[in-house]
Amino acid sequence: MFKSLIVALAGLSLSAAVSAQTLTEGEDYERLETPVETQVDDGQIEVTEAFWFGCPHCYRLQPLVAEWYETLPDDVSVVHMPATMGGAWNVHAKAFYAAEALGIEDDLHQDFFDAIHKQERSLTDTDTLAAFFADYGVSEDEAREALGSFGVKSQVNRAHARMRNMRLEGVPALMVDGRYLVTPQSAGSLDNMPKIAAALVERVREDRAE
Repeated sequence: MFKSLIVALAGLSLSAAVSAQTLTEGEDYERLETPVETQVDDGQIEVTEAFWFGCPHCYRLQPLVAEWYETLPDDVSVVHMPATMGGAWNVHAKAFYAAEALGIEDDLHQDFFDAIHKQERSLTDTDTLAAFFADYGVSEDEAREALGSFGVKSQVNRAHARMRNMRLEGVPALMVDGRYLVTPQSAGSLDNMPKIAAALVERVREDRAE
């Protein structure tokens, strides 16, 4: 069962730069016995961010990963994957994919987090979501159509299946190349998650070069 992880306050901090050689499997990250299929073009290294808009730890992670994403080279692609646990989790996953289908997700993403965690809005029903989407240049009717579309429902189902294959135990989580999993617990803190993931990206790049 997915649930937001409680970050251990006693986690050891890492230096600003973490090398792939200094990482320890089973401590800093977990390696999937069976890698999951990636969703990016050949030659790209995939970083999947699993999150739930309602998760306070995911919210706290946003500025950290956003800063890291800005530094990623051209051979790395980020995939945002909303968690699905039923109830509000699934509604928010549907909202994510509907916004993506409407071409407004990039502009809406941080604002959606802020609306929940700063403004204490639930954003869990179609009318409220449609009104929220309308602030981003789409009509409420367009938003309702996207929220109820077969394509969006299919994407939510695929995300759920992919998360099960990843054997995630909570969010937030970063998955590198469909095989290396970084969580707040393995990293020791939210701050360390992008650092460890960056080192794993470098490991994948080195492995492919051999």
